[in-house]
Amino acid sequence: MKKERRTFTPEFKAQMVKLHESGKPRKDIISEYDLTPSALDKWVKQSQTSGSFKEKDNRTPEENELIKLRKENQRLLMENDILKQAALILGRK
Repeated sequence: MKKERRTFTPEFKAQMVKLHESGKPRKDIISEYDLTPSALDKWVKQSQTSGSFKEKDNRTPEENELIKLRKENQRLLMENDILKQAALILGRK
């Protein structure tokens, strides 16, 4: 049976991180709130590095550059396709 993916508010995530930082055992938090270990670990790491739980705020400069380059590459591919079509149309006349 497939479990439905749950979403958590930033307030809930911050509360879980505070519980962890206050010394409550990790396994107790996970079992009491029915969390996955990886989710709690990710929230703690995000809180420590950027203080934000948004993916955008936790990207490395390399990840940001890669996203920017992929967008630019997509735009250039579209422009190239448009120019190829224009050349075909003009070549027929």
